[in-house]
Amino acid sequence: MKILLAIDGSEHSKLTAEELAGRPVPPKTEVRIVTVYTKPSKMIAAEAVMLSEDYYPEINRIALKSATNIIKDATKILNKGNPKFIITTAVIDGSPAQIILREAEAFDADLIVIGSHGHGAIAGFLLGSVSQSVAQHAKCSVEIVRNEKAKK
Repeated sequence: MKILLAIDGSEHSKLTAEELAGRPVPPKTEVRIVTVYTKPSKMIAAEAVMLSEDYYPEINRIALKSATNIIKDATKILNKGNPKFIITTAVIDGSPAQIILREAEAFDADLIVIGSHGHGAIAGFLLGSVSQSVAQHAKCSVEIVRNEKAKK
């Protein structure tokens, strides 16, 4: 079995990883952990606000480091819950829903597991829910894990 775990570093993602880690799965289950970060775009009028030329590379370095730490934390959770998982990871720059769908297809995933932030129907519509978009467009099964613990 091949499972793509999409995480973003939120409490919902942590609980989603814990949920997956505690499940019985077939031997040799492969899990690909993916997190997506967005490189900061350069402002057109950057000179007007007097930003250092090092500003954007530094912000990008911080975002990449944070995403890498998110992956490390999820890997620890999965290894602790089920040390027999075969785990690969990816930290990718881009649009979360598009990247998750692309990675799932490239990985030939049987299942995508993603957390829900629980914004509700109206907020999801207005904010553009990543989990909703993934569920609508994925070529494999998608499980959206709702975490009541994260709301408290």
